[in-house]
Amino acid sequence: MTSGPAHAINPLVADVGSPPIPEAQAWTKRYDGSYGPLINLSQAVPGNAPHAELLERMAAIAGAAAGSQYGPINGDAPLRQTYAAELSRIYEGRIAPEDTAVTAGCNMAFFAAMMLLAHRGEAVLLPTPWYFNHQMTLDMLGIEPRPLPCQAENGFVPRIEDAEALIDEKVRAIVLVTPNNPTGAVYPAHVVESFAQLCAKRGIYLVIDETYRDFLPQGMNRSHGLFTHEEWRKTVIQLYSFSKSYAIPGHRTGAITADAALIEQVAKILDCIQICPPRTAQGALPWAIDGLRDWRESNRAEINRRAQVFQDALAPLPGWTIESAGAYFAYVRHPFSGTEAQQVAERLATERGVLCLPGSYFGPGQEGHLRVAIANVGADVLSGLTERFRGLAL
Repeated sequence: MTSGPAHAINPLVADVGSPPIPEAQAWTKRYDGSYGPLINLSQAVPGNAPHAELLERMAAIAGAAAGSQYGPINGDAPLRQTYAAELSRIYEGRIAPEDTAVTAGCNMAFFAAMMLLAHRGEAVLLPTPWYFNHQMTLDMLGIEPRPLPCQAENGFVPRIEDAEALIDEKVRAIVLVTPNNPTGAVYPAHVVESFAQLCAKRGIYLVIDETYRDFLPQGMNRSHGLFTHEEWRKTVIQLYSFSKSYAIPGHRTGAITADAALIEQVAKILDCIQICPPRTAQGALPWAIDGLRDWRESNRAEINRRAQVFQDALAPLPGWTIESAGAYFAYVRHPFSGTEAQQVAERLATERGVLCLPGSYFGPGQEGHLRVAIANVGADVLSGLTERFRGLAL
């Protein structure tokens, strides 16, 4: 007996695959522990706890009656003011609080941005391999996720000429993600700026997801110089997540930066899907943005160190090639030519107790790859991966 008619479900939702991370995590139930404790490298989770004072401040806010009330649709004023000042400092531009909106995580920021820019039947260019939630969002909205191929030989950095060839009357935006999920690639500033120029020329938007901005390589403190001149307002929408930088993913706090006139339009969407962003973290983050600079810099150095440790761990293994690494991720080519990536990832999980994600989760043409999230375990664990990977047979 069925629970209801099949046509009651929106096919745009029904046709989207289930969230892939829970599917992959289910494989671990078959691991017998023979190689030691499970090593979960599947999800981009901060490997450290939030700063103790940040926790204290959030606890105080959560315990106050005022923090349980509705807040402004676009976020609390102190956070928007402090965040806009931080952006202006980093990018050496003029960004006002009115140019920002706080969201319940960066996924919601992306969802709102896509709903703002495109409607059913239109298209958005996504760098491939892509972040699967981006693709899922577009599919559910009826917007075509048009692959913008990024090749290993180019460091998984998208090329302007490839994008130009894909733009037609349906395309409303180009999405860039830097540092990238899933590859870890960091796009050179001149590439990002060239994409902004292309979007301005073609009358479309550049949506740049900088979730992992605070984990750029040492000495590189911003991904681009777009905000140094006012032309950005006509073309650029930036997305950000406080989750990784402050180790608070469960508090769901992200941000959109765009010209104030666009933010006014975004507010219509946010009013319907969040009413206001969660308030506990909002109350503590204005202090943390200024007060935890050294702590964030220490975390950046540690994440970069872990990337090197992971590369050293795989270096002795024939056939395993790290084709890109940066911020939270490494993108690895496995040695089993012709074998589906999911089969390789499942075997690693069930036989060796190492959970990572198959490249097939990240778009077409990725069967030769695995994505490894290197941030959520310590360097000591990463260094032990050599023996876990060694001798894996399919």
